[in-house]
Amino acid sequence: MGRSFCRNYSKWIGVIAGAALIATTVTLYAKSLMSSVGIQLYSVRKQMQKDVPGTLDEVRSWGIKYVELAGNYGLSPQDFKAQLDEHHLIPIGGHFGFEQWEKDPEAVLREAKILGLKYVGCAWIPHNGKFDEATCQKAVEVFNHAGELAAEQKMQFFYHTHGYEFQPYDDGTLFDYLVQHTDPKNVKFEMDIFWIAHSGTDPVKLMEKYPKRFVLMHLKDMKNGTKTGLLTGSSDVNNDVTLGAGQLDLPAILHEARKIGIKYYFIEDESDSSEKQIPDSLRYLEDFKD
Repeated sequence: MGRSFCRNYSKWIGVIAGAALIATTVTLYAKSLMSSVGIQLYSVRKQMQKDVPGTLDEVRSWGIKYVELAGNYGLSPQDFKAQLDEHHLIPIGGHFGFEQWEKDPEAVLREAKILGLKYVGCAWIPHNGKFDEATCQKAVEVFNHAGELAAEQKMQFFYHTHGYEFQPYDDGTLFDYLVQHTDPKNVKFEMDIFWIAHSGTDPVKLMEKYPKRFVLMHLKDMKNGTKTGLLTGSSDVNNDVTLGAGQLDLPAILHEARKIGIKYYFIEDESDSSEKQIPDSLRYLEDFKD
């Protein structure tokens, strides 16, 4: 066996080993990503309103382990938690109304404790017309108090973005005001990538700007051709499409989310086709290559 052959043989062995390492790394990342993926049960809200056990059966059949809550669908917290336990679903976080946080945050936390939540949040700040400074200042006050109380109960308070918070303010936006005036330890944020993009804001740049404030993420893709640059927090639900089928730069978003240490990712598909699209979105994440 000549030296030339040996050199070439060694070279190709190295190439093959390198390719195997890359493939292994990609596979490990996909598994790591999937280990922290769940769904927001609001995605199947209509089904849950009719049949909680049957819908939870379907969710579990998709291979889902983690869920985020948005109401108990007519059940007591104890009965709803029992249903989740029976279907081997782990509730990680939940959304509660702004008015609940404002008027009786202790009651919210008692319910959250029964449900076994780690993250407790708010997904909408009530406002008439354009979101304004006074409304934002009120939210800061409510969120700081809620965050302090949640921390005492070993829970993390968060606010879920909806896009209207990006109204221009001083040299930035009211979202900047919200971030900069809330306690960085007790008040974190859940990035909904659809709503961030809907406002005309780049999700990646926002994570780069506030890497320590985002801990949760809602994953949903945006139908091609959907208009952005809007500050309404409102869009046709059928603009939610299967992950990878829309106009969002998901590879860049997921890369940055991994970089800043997002704890959990929840698929939220508000469309009329969510039961069909969610399994396809899960397959996209399973096959995702960073």
